[in-house]
Amino acid sequence: MQRILSQQEIDQKITRLGHQVLENCFEEPLIFIGGICGNGLLLAERLKTIISSVSDQQIEVFEIIVNKDEPWSEPIRLSIEQNKLKHGYILLVDDVLNSGKTMQYALVKILEQPTKAIKTVALVDRTHRRYPIKADFVGISLSTTLKERVEVELSDTNSHAYLL
Repeated sequence: MQRILSQQEIDQKITRLGHQVLENCFEEPLIFIGGICGNGLLLAERLKTIISSVSDQQIEVFEIIVNKDEPWSEPIRLSIEQNKLKHGYILLVDDVLNSGKTMQYALVKILEQPTKAIKTVALVDRTHRRYPIKADFVGISLSTTLKERVEVELSDTNSHAYLL
């Protein structure tokens, strides 16, 4: 097990991601941040905190509930009324982007409504895509083998990312 990001490095990367997002949507009065269940939602909440600290934009965080192993096996649900997203500026957030499967299925759910824009955010981007999705905003890109995996632990005081 190799640590690839410490608490301080994760905090710095999330802060940078928040500022990058803001640079790209500073004219939007309302931003929806959809966090994929688990760490994606925690990352979405932290991005909201960072953006809100330097901007008066309205930000609404919602959870995307999806079976990460078999996203086709059960309906994908949102913790927000889906029609609220209509013509919205949406950030789709997850901690690790690997094959793109989870994010792709979440994207398809969001696309059931017409949107103004959808941008993707990943704390760790691995380059093993099997689905046609990319991260618009990335904390760190890693070249790994297919057998390796990245594990991210997010908390207020003890966040780490490991290569296993």
